[in-house]
Amino acid sequence: MSADLQDKYKKIYRYCYLRVKNRETAEDITQETFLRFIEHPEYKGLDKELQLLYTIAGNLCLDHFRSQSPDELPEDIPDRNADGDKLVDDISLHDALNKLPAEDRELILLRYINNEPLSVISAIYGISRFALSRKLKRILSALRNELGKEGTV
Repeated sequence: MSADLQDKYKKIYRYCYLRVKNRETAEDITQETFLRFIEHPEYKGLDKELQLLYTIAGNLCLDHFRSQSPDELPEDIPDRNADGDKLVDDISLHDALNKLPAEDRELILLRYINNEPLSVISAIYGISRFALSRKLKRILSALRNELGKEGTV
C-alpha cells in the first residue's frame, strides 16, 4: 500500500470514527468507502480524490445512523489509563464539541484533526476559503466560550 493511500485511509478512518464513535463500525465504513471509490474507475485520476472519499464516507456514516435502532447506545468509554486532569479536559472538550451543530463539529474534525487544507474543505462544502476561515474562527470562539464557562481554559 502506498504511503499516500495509507494517509488517506487513516484520515477517512479518523473521520468515520469521530462521527460514529465505534471502532468496528468506523473500520467497516472506511473499507466500504474505499471499495465504492475503487468500483468507479471514472474517479481515478481526478484531482479531488480525497474530497470524493470524504463525501462517500460522510454519506455512509449518515446511512449508518439512519439504519440504527433508537435503542442502541454508543460505545465511547473513557480510557482507563488516562490521568484524571487530562480525562476531565477531554470530557469537557468532548461535551463542548457535542454542543456544536453537526456541520461545525465536522469542520473542526476536518481542519484540526485531519489537518485538511482550507481549499479541500471549502471544495467539499462549496464555499469560499474566506467564508470557511470566518466560519472556523466563529466555531473556535464558541468552543473557547463554552470551555471558559466550565473553567477549563
